[in-house]
Amino acid sequence: MKTAHELPAPVAALLPRAQAGDEPAMNDLLTHITPYVARVCFSIAHDNSSDATQEALVAIYRGLATLREPAAFYGWVRSVTIREAVRTVKRLGDEATCSPVEARHEANPLDAVHINDVLERLSTAHREVLTLRVYGLNEEEMAKTLSLPIGTVRSRLHRARRRFQEAWQPSAA
Repeated sequence: MKTAHELPAPVAALLPRAQAGDEPAMNDLLTHITPYVARVCFSIAHDNSSDATQEALVAIYRGLATLREPAAFYGWVRSVTIREAVRTVKRLGDEATCSPVEARHEANPLDAVHINDVLERLSTAHREVLTLRVYGLNEEEMAKTLSLPIGTVRSRLHRARRRFQEAWQPSAA
């Protein structure tokens, strides 16, 4: 039985070889994680997700040798990917906005449509912090990723949650 920190067999076999400079192993590893990286990038940089995905994969390629704990591979990949997707949004401007939350946990598929609609109506700053929270980042990680003071992240997160709730459940007038 696998533990929570045990890597899937393909990754466990490829990771040490890729870190040692084996290019075919690196290519296979990047191919294996590309769908995950692309999903994360799409949720943050929607229209420019392919640019963000490419940037994230390059950063993973360049930084893989710095990974010291193989069990942390997917967490590290997620952090690198989020950082690069946010950089892409900043570099390409407001046309690259955070968008749909993945709906794999939704009981009703229509809820995902409504969630996406509400998210699209929020400001870019509010979509960013909510999306990063969905991906499991805490306030300190969000502050680092967004290059903002932690107080700014906390206030944005608070306001984003409030705006989302107001848009999700408008008061009956």
